[in-house]
Amino acid sequence: MTAAARSTPSAITRIVPGPRGLVRHLDPVAMVRGLWAQRSLVWQFTRREVEGRYRGSLLGIFWSLIHPLVMLALYTFLAGVIFRARWPESRTDALGEFALFLFCGLVAFNLLSECATRAVGLVLAVPNFVKRVAFPLEVLPLSVLGSALFHAALGLGVLLVLGPLMRGALSWTALLLPAVVLPLVFLCLGLSWLLASLGVFLRDLGYVVPLALQVLFFATPIIYPAQSVPAPFRAVLALNPLAWVVESFRQVIFLGVPPDGAALAAWTAATAAFMVAGYGWFMKTKKGFADVM
Repeated sequence: MTAAARSTPSAITRIVPGPRGLVRHLDPVAMVRGLWAQRSLVWQFTRREVEGRYRGSLLGIFWSLIHPLVMLALYTFLAGVIFRARWPESRTDALGEFALFLFCGLVAFNLLSECATRAVGLVLAVPNFVKRVAFPLEVLPLSVLGSALFHAALGLGVLLVLGPLMRGALSWTALLLPAVVLPLVFLCLGLSWLLASLGVFLRDLGYVVPLALQVLFFATPIIYPAQSVPAPFRAVLALNPLAWVVESFRQVIFLGVPPDGAALAAWTAATAAFMVAGYGWFMKTKKGFADVM
């Protein structure tokens, strides 16, 4: 090597590796920005979900009200008539008021149940989309959530109409309902991304999820008051995010009690973290979908 070559400073390029694997998908700002860019596609698929669900049926969208109302009548008869259950917060001992409190729980549970049930086979149902590298599969759970929120809004509309007829004017706390719904939305979306991904690799999940939902239904104070749960099991009940949502629904709609601020902040933060983790897992694993299907 000559002296001139030794005296010439060499250019050294430093390559800083970026985040790899799951970690790079856990940026909530990037997640929101990416999903917002696909908002027109989300709206298109959500509309297709809502319109196509009852296409060709005689009653159409009215089935969205008929099904929960029939289940409400069944559970009201079993719990309210046969077992004579009543809510401690009820103003009267009327069966109609019992049904309203019960319906609050059904609306929240049906939202989560619809998202979880549909998510398991969501990717498997669209093999043509999986083979298109440019198609954003992550928008599919959002469309299912949008459809589920539409049907939940119909149920909440029934509550907001019947509530004043049976219990008098609604309290101002009903305006806080969106804040209570937000943790449930985060939970549903995170669970949908997680199950949509796992459903591709674990086909038995289609049998596990309905069973788990049945357990969750009876582990949530939907057809019984939380106060009736024996003391040793109340700590377990406190870990159930759906139980908090159901109780908060009843508080803000019928009891005029605002949700506990600390609990609301804690559940919102926890479910938001779960949502981001579910999104990250979906984005990390979606490259392998085509190899399995």
